[in-house]
Amino acid sequence: MSHLPTPNDILPFAPTPRVDTPAVRSSRLGLLAGGGRFPVEFVRAAQLAGHSVFGVGIQGMASMELAGLCDEFRLAPLARIGKAIRLFKRAGVDRIVMAGKIEKTVLFHSFRWMRLMPDWRTLHMWFRYAKENKKDDTILLAVIREFERDGFGFDSALQYVPELLVKHGFLTTRKPSGKQWRDVQFGWDLAREMGRLDVGQTVIVNDAAVLAVEAIEGTDACIRRAGELCRRGGFTVVKVAKPQQDMRFDVPTIGIETIKTMHQAGGRVLAIEAGMTIILDPEEVASLADRFGISIVAVNAEELSLLIAA
Repeated sequence: MSHLPTPNDILPFAPTPRVDTPAVRSSRLGLLAGGGRFPVEFVRAAQLAGHSVFGVGIQGMASMELAGLCDEFRLAPLARIGKAIRLFKRAGVDRIVMAGKIEKTVLFHSFRWMRLMPDWRTLHMWFRYAKENKKDDTILLAVIREFERDGFGFDSALQYVPELLVKHGFLTTRKPSGKQWRDVQFGWDLAREMGRLDVGQTVIVNDAAVLAVEAIEGTDACIRRAGELCRRGGFTVVKVAKPQQDMRFDVPTIGIETIKTMHQAGGRVLAIEAGMTIILDPEEVASLADRFGISIVAVNAEELSLLIAA
């Protein structure tokens, strides 16, 4: 096997799954923004499509660049859901989009309740909807349910900016070797299982051995840990969507920082799920990966099985 079919090839298997992104009319949208570049890219794309965006950023996480991009922008502490609800109500929005990373490690700091100072709406959410466990899906669905008590609805950002989803094929000039393809398949099945369990979406492997599994620390920290454990480098990073991915939140996302972290840690291949992964600044990502000699490929599970068997 020497290459993966490109998007222009006639594929002998099911095409890349498409996310349901119905046409939406121009409107005033609410944005609940975490960290990273995704909220910034969402606002730019939504405004180009004719939408007005009222943003509420998680204090200490959301980029302040949003203040200059959103039509209006406010900050709210992580544990003040009541404040965020009041801000959205005053702004007159009824549809909200979640975008960006929420740093969960703060939930495990010493004296976290004193540091966070949650309001009563956050406490209600925590003990009413997130009592069973603290998995990502549990917490984020709990946030949605608390907002829904006030009549808010949540949309996937991809309803407004479907172009951010990565398409099938190679993103880089360099392609994985046969050995690296076997690591991709090995890591893919494990990453899907970790997603099903709502543990994480990234698994890092080398020579059919698992180096690191993403959990609460996030993708970049997981990659750095793999680099510490595999000093020779050359490992493969596999990042996939959960089998029952809720596209309203926690959609797998990569960007320039992912590639920089891989280079620093010694990663050589990044395999992501076509049609289910957000790629930020795709041209810059591909250019940087080519410069570092990193392969990036977007594939789906059915195709991967056929390619490995070939």
